[in-house]
Amino acid sequence: MIRIISLSNPRIAQAFVDYMATLGVQLQVKHDGQDVQLWLEDESKLDKVEPELNLFLKDPLHARYQAASWHTGSTQSSLRYEHYSYWQRIRSQAGPLTSAVMILCIAVYILQQIYGDPTVMGWLAWPVDSSQFIELWRWFTPAFLHFSLLHILFNLMWWWYLGGPVEKRLGSGKLFTIALISALLSGWGQSIFSGIYFGGLSGVVYALMGYVWLTGELKPERGLSLPRGLMVFSIAWLVLGYFNVMGLAIANAAHVFGLVVGLIMAFCDTRTPRTKRS
Repeated sequence: MIRIISLSNPRIAQAFVDYMATLGVQLQVKHDGQDVQLWLEDESKLDKVEPELNLFLKDPLHARYQAASWHTGSTQSSLRYEHYSYWQRIRSQAGPLTSAVMILCIAVYILQQIYGDPTVMGWLAWPVDSSQFIELWRWFTPAFLHFSLLHILFNLMWWWYLGGPVEKRLGSGKLFTIALISALLSGWGQSIFSGIYFGGLSGVVYALMGYVWLTGELKPERGLSLPRGLMVFSIAWLVLGYFNVMGLAIANAAHVFGLVVGLIMAFCDTRTPRTKRS
C-alpha cells in the first residue's frame, strides 16, 4: 500500500476517491488529525493514478469530479464531516508560524492604536540611516506595520490563505525562508522609491502568490495551487496601484519585488535535479 496524497478538505478528497472509482481504481481513506490521507492498495496502478492526481490538483472543482460522485450513487463514506467554528477552520489551515505572524501583526497594530503610528514606526521602521543598520530587526519588522483595519485584514487574509498551505505541505522552515527573504528584499525595494515610511505584509504576500502559483504550475504534486484567475487579479491590482486608480497609498515597489522573489524561489525549488553520469 502506498500513500497518494494528504488533503485538508474531506469533500475534495471524496471527489477524487469517487472519480478514481469510475476508472476502476480503489483508494482507501485514512484520517490524520484534520487532514485526510488517500492510500492506493494496488501499487501496480500508481502510473494510472499519478497523472489523474496532477490533473485533479489543477482544478479540483471541475464538473467531472462532481459527476463522478453522482455516478457512484453511494451515500456511504468513510469521511467524517465535522461541524466546527470559523476559529477552528483558521487553525486547521494555519501552522505555528502562520499563526505566530498573524498574532504578531495584530499585536503591533494594537500598539499603533495605543501609542500612534509615529512612535511604533520609530521602533520598527526601516533603518533611517547607517546609525540604525546594526538594529537588525529593522530590516524585517516593517512587514508587521499596518495603517488601517482594511490594510491588516486584507494582508492577514492572504497570508493565511497562502502561507498556511505552504507551511502544511512544505514545512515551517520553507515558509520562514520565503517570508524572511521577501520581507528583506521587498522592504529594500520599497525604501529605494519611498524612503522609510512604509509598512505592511503585502511584499511577503506577493512573494507567496508568485511561489504558490508557479509551484502549482510546475510541480502540482506538491499540493500547492493558486487559481489563475486570482493570479490575474493580483497582477491587475499591482498595475492599478501604479496608476493610483484607487486613490490609495500602495507600496507598489514592495509588491513587485516580493512577486519576483517568490517566482525565483519557486523556479529554483521546482527544478528537476540533473542526473549525474558515471
